[in-house]
Amino acid sequence: MARYRKNASGAGTIRRRSKNCWEGRFTTGFDQQTGKQIQDCVYGKTQKEVREKLTQISLDLDNGDYIAPTQMTLGEWLEIWQNEYMGDKKWSTRKNYKTQIRNHIKPRLGKYRLSDLSPHMVQAFVNAMLRGDGKTEPLSAKTVHNVHGVLRKALAVAVRLEYLRRNPAESTILPRIDKTGIKPLTDEQVAKMIAAAGDDAYGTILKFILLIGVRLGEAMGLTWDCVDFERKRITINKQLQKRPLKDGGCQLVPVKNDKVRIIAPAPTVMRMLSEWQKRQKEQRLLAGAVWNGWRNESDRKEAFVFTNELGQHLHDTSIRRHFKMLAAEVEAPEARIHDLRHTFAVISLQNGDDVKTVQGNLGHASAAFTLDVYGHVSERMKEESASRMEAYLAALN
Repeated sequence: MARYRKNASGAGTIRRRSKNCWEGRFTTGFDQQTGKQIQDCVYGKTQKEVREKLTQISLDLDNGDYIAPTQMTLGEWLEIWQNEYMGDKKWSTRKNYKTQIRNHIKPRLGKYRLSDLSPHMVQAFVNAMLRGDGKTEPLSAKTVHNVHGVLRKALAVAVRLEYLRRNPAESTILPRIDKTGIKPLTDEQVAKMIAAAGDDAYGTILKFILLIGVRLGEAMGLTWDCVDFERKRITINKQLQKRPLKDGGCQLVPVKNDKVRIIAPAPTVMRMLSEWQKRQKEQRLLAGAVWNGWRNESDRKEAFVFTNELGQHLHDTSIRRHFKMLAAEVEAPEARIHDLRHTFAVISLQNGDDVKTVQGNLGHASAAFTLDVYGHVSERMKEESASRMEAYLAALN
């Protein structure tokens, strides 16, 4: 390809390199040993584009804000970020971030230099995920938010380390997420489910989730030392997390948001757990030598509450399979286990619990989040509110 050496008229440090490429050279300082200028260059498709870049660089140099462009690509930086700067993240968070990087960010943007990334490139990336490109299906607005969030976090660290002057992902316009309404069970379905669940390990853990509002992993990870029959309190301080065998298999990890909570459940829940404890001890006697749970009463205090006939912790796939059969039986075939948690929250609000109490029982990060999820779900609550106002007005008269 022919190279055009002629400088732009009056530009001095701007020259045309080829038909669609202009170069601007500038001085960033002087070598302290040789006294020679330290020069760098920028490129653009037009002379005007290069001139604008040089003007901005001149301002940055004058203000002390200039950061020399790095030759590192985004893909290279993402590898460094994953390996060196995610030590404060939980295993599940790191796994999710790596999936988003591998499936979405690297294939589209990984080849570009960090210094070449612009807000427009990031916006085009987001828009392409929403539209799809013929090879990949369009992504949901929530998934696009998640992918963009990972990119923004990675670039924020690059800014702190001065690989970038500003974060090109900060000004992206993201799609609106249309929230799907929650689907709690009706009172009739709740009654049927409690009656049909049974008293084996699977029925008991599902009733426990429904009546106390914990997450599935929290119920699976509950140990007997967290059940205080004297004070009638249950401590939720960990969850059982499913991992591949290469990552250690199932592990007990902190609860979401690190929100350890002490719950005062209904007496029915404590009676149910007391009966299950007796049944579990009977299973140990029946299993004999093949029992794989605790060895003595001291061990039992820190053993899992919900176990199979051999004393092993339950697996989420088996619990979900049992739940789907139970949900079909109570005429709620589309229900999910997490809907039991929603049902508990709605029942609590309908029966007069304040939002702060419900937030504490559910382990939400804030009462505002609880209000956002459940503040609009119950027509009965609206009718009761109207009735209370009517009674107040009647009393005034």
